[in-house]
Amino acid sequence: MKYTKTNIPDVLILEPVVFKDSRGYFMEVYRHTDLEQHTGNIHFVQENESCSTKGVLRGLHYQLEPFAQAKLVRVIQGAVLDVAVDIRHGSPTFGQYIAVELSAENKYQLFIPKGFAHGFRVLSDEVIFTYKVDNLYNPASERGIQYDDPVIGINWRIGKDDVIVLSDKDKKLPPLQNAEINFNYSTKQ
Repeated sequence: MKYTKTNIPDVLILEPVVFKDSRGYFMEVYRHTDLEQHTGNIHFVQENESCSTKGVLRGLHYQLEPFAQAKLVRVIQGAVLDVAVDIRHGSPTFGQYIAVELSAENKYQLFIPKGFAHGFRVLSDEVIFTYKVDNLYNPASERGIQYDDPVIGINWRIGKDDVIVLSDKDKKLPPLQNAEINFNYSTKQ
């Protein structure tokens, strides 16, 4: 597995080694000891999968401490533009984002540490999206930030004819300046 730091060094792109032959392909998706060398101690406790259609935009979501979640996300079918926004108070990259295309074709994964809001926009007709988390889902601690917050300025690659499909909950999310956030940046990650 190749690990690449992004412009926000705590967010990593994972690129697997894919072995192809006449039967198809094989790749290692996850090895705890390898990931831990790049991220510190992470213990995933839940894995989720969603299916969405073209135009769906999910996010930007996070859970407050002590229920915050680090995530390892990937696409099994289709393609998304995956986004992580740094919401750690005191971080030199607070309010900045990383956007990476994840697809069944490129097989990239994105590691998103705690203290980031996360979302994705479906680029293909349908997508199957899966992610591991290191803390269980806690509905009472779930929060979010509006996807089109002009201060963050995410380039979702939305064309003038593209339709965006949001959940009712995501339509009501506040901008970053009004969001409830309890993450603090630490150089000892």
